[in-house]
This record gives sequence, structure tokens and C-alpha cells, in this order.
Amino acid sequence: MLKPDPCPSSPITIIGGGLAGVEAAWQAARRGVRVRLYEMKPRRFSPAHQSPLLGELVCSNSLRAEALENAVGLLKEEMRRLGSLVMAAAQATRVPAGKALAVDREAFAAHLTGALEQEPLVEIIREEVTELDTRRTTIVATGPLSSAALAAALAQVTGSEHLHFYDAIAPIVAADSLDMSKVFRASRYGVGDDYLNCPFNEEEYAAFYEALMAAEQVPLKSFEEPRYFEGCLPLEVMAARGYLTLVYGPLKPVGLIDPHTGRQPFAVAQLRQENREGTLYNLVGFQTKLKYGEQERVFRLIPGLERAEFVRLGSIHRNTFIRSPGLLSSHLNFREYPRLFLAGQISGVEGYVESAAMGLLAGINAARQAGQKPLVAPPRPTALGALVGHLTNTATQDFQPMNVNFGLFPPLPERTPKKLRGAAHAARALAELEAWQKEMEE
Repeated sequence: MLKPDPCPSSPITIIGGGLAGVEAAWQAARRGVRVRLYEMKPRRFSPAHQSPLLGELVCSNSLRAEALENAVGLLKEEMRRLGSLVMAAAQATRVPAGKALAVDREAFAAHLTGALEQEPLVEIIREEVTELDTRRTTIVATGPLSSAALAAALAQVTGSEHLHFYDAIAPIVAADSLDMSKVFRASRYGVGDDYLNCPFNEEEYAAFYEALMAAEQVPLKSFEEPRYFEGCLPLEVMAARGYLTLVYGPLKPVGLIDPHTGRQPFAVAQLRQENREGTLYNLVGFQTKLKYGEQERVFRLIPGLERAEFVRLGSIHRNTFIRSPGLLSSHLNFREYPRLFLAGQISGVEGYVESAAMGLLAGINAARQAGQKPLVAPPRPTALGALVGHLTNTATQDFQPMNVNFGLFPPLPERTPKKLRGAAHAARALAELEAWQKEMEE
């Protein structure tokens, strides 16, 4: 376990100086609580990091869409209203990017680092942490490339079966974007109707297969190896083994009769319900290394998905994360170890903004715990609440990291027109957030 803190006036320990750790430290300091922020750079770098600065962006410099009618745009606005340092830094260092918020990555990281270096309640310690002390208020925000030693410490807390080192993610589509005149609901051999089925004739399958084989793939990172589980191979790897491999694998039509034709299709892509509300469906067996644009182009060749809205695209890559449902509370602390909080991508969210948002919430609650105040959970209709709902949804059968999207939100009234749903979600969320902020201030 982590050695006892020799400085009893520093009640919060934060491990990791990425977006989540930086945001958590800022939120705690804004509430008058002292913080010790541990960051192993520059003594040691992960395979993806190069800069000694805090808040380094290792992939894109885009924080994605800004409009409130978009779920990530709404999340940004919620964070701004809660005094987010990450959002302030992004605004100060933004670069032109159309309807998206993009930043000068060096200036952005420098802004974050400078803000915390100048904050008297934050002590930045450039050391690697390899153990955890569950007796002290601690936030683990070490990101998807956590060190082996820290991952081992987390495995002791969570159980190794709850710790994942590789994502195998299938795309998710919005249910209301499917062409139900082509899709039919059924399970194999007439046992229930839990799946949506997209039937191919032979000509349609041939076109899909040809496009899949020609599609451009994401190259492996230098620290990744093409070691895939045989039971969870990328779709294109399976397809490369032969023209009919998919027909005997994830696209097998056996036991399914298309009610439109009365016959078994040549091949079938199955979609499985992703959430209780039935607003999201994942493509079963479609984990892939295709580039995002290629995924949308190729997968829209699936009958019924011609106009599909992809709320998450597929991937297979190294990514340490916790299977958090059942382990974390809605306050982002462990149920069994309430002084230990989890934030950022390691908690099971995906994306820069989502990671920082979980750091924001963990920082608020760690500060409240240090001040012996009740912990708080954001309202479910907010973007923050929707992400927390994802992390704590014990009904999820195959938990995977997720970007914020409106499919995670509680449903709107059925009469809400589709083109107005984004605005309706935003109006409801911001009203709920305002009321929640007032409650916290009381």
C-alpha cells in the first residue's frame, strides 16, 4: 500500500496528471482542499507520452463538437458552468476547427500546467506511484496506459477479472436511424426476438466483403502487438481468411428466416440491444481496426444501415480500464473502498472531454469527503449524469468504454420531434444542472 502521507494537511492524493487528474486537482483546490498530485513524467514516460507537461494530448487536438444539440457539446457547457479548468484552457488556446473545439496542444498543456503550478493548494510531485492506500482519500486518474505496477495495485482492489488491458469494441448505432423496412426482429430458431437482423442476399454480401477487404486500417502503435483473442478477432482479420469465413462466423444466417422473403438469407448481421431504453444497438462481432471513416462507409453497405447514425465506432487497441458497474458508486468512489475514487478513461469513459468530466466530478466529491460533507451525484438527465449512469449500469452485459451520446440519457417524451431532440436534451439537462448546483451550495 502507499506509504502514509507525512503531510496531514494534504488530505487528497491524486495519481496521474492527465486531463482527469488536472481537473480533479483544480476542483478540489477551488473548494479549499489541499492536493498532492503525483505525475511520473518526466522521470518515466508511457509509450504514448513525450512532453513533461500536465494534460498532454497524445492523439487528436480536437475536443469534438461544440453545439449544445450535440451530447459532447452539452457536456462541455456543463463543465464550463461548474468551473472547469480544462474548458478554460481550451478556450484560451483554441484554433480554427469549424464547428468543433480544437486547441494548440502545446499551449493547452502549458496553460493547464501553469495554472496548477501557481495554485498554492496544489503540490505537484514528479514521482511514480506503484501502490494504493485505501485508507486515504485518493483519486486514481492514470489513464488508459497505466503502468504495470499501478495496474497490479488496481487488480488487488478490483479483482483481476474486472481489469481489462485491451478494448475489443463493436460499433453502436442509434435505433431510430435504422431502416426497419429491411431489418427484422428475431432470435435464432425462433427462440425469442431479442436481436435485430440485417439480411444480405449474395450480391449484397459480395459488395460488402469487397469493400471490407479494400478498406484502410488503423496502423498499430509502436507499443501495440497484433495479439488478438481468437474468440474476438477483428472483422477484417476473419474476412481475410476466406470469402465465406464471415458467413460461418458473425454473419451466419443459420436459424433465421427473413419474414420479407420467407427464406434464410445468404448472411445476416445481428444487432444487440445496448441499453434498457432500446435506443442503442451494437453490431455483434464487428470489432475492427478499420479507420473511422472507412467503418461508416463499409458498414452502411449492410442492408438497413444505409443511413445509420454511429454513436460509437469500433476499435481494438491497448486500453487499461476497469469494468466499473458494480464496483463504483454514482460518486465515482469504490463501493468497497469509499476513500478510493476513479476518474478518466480508466473508469470506463472514452474521449478527452469525458475523461476530464469524470475528473471534475471525482475532484468535487473527494473535496467534499475531505470536508466531511455528503457526496453528490449529478442528475441523470445531464451529460455528466448520463456518463455516470453508464459507469454504474449493472445491467450492461459487455461493458466497454463509451463516449457521451444521447442514447445514454433518459428518454424524452415520445412526441418530441427527432430534429428537436438534441435541443430538448440540452434544455432539460441545463435546468437540472442549475438546480443541482444550488443544492450543492446550500
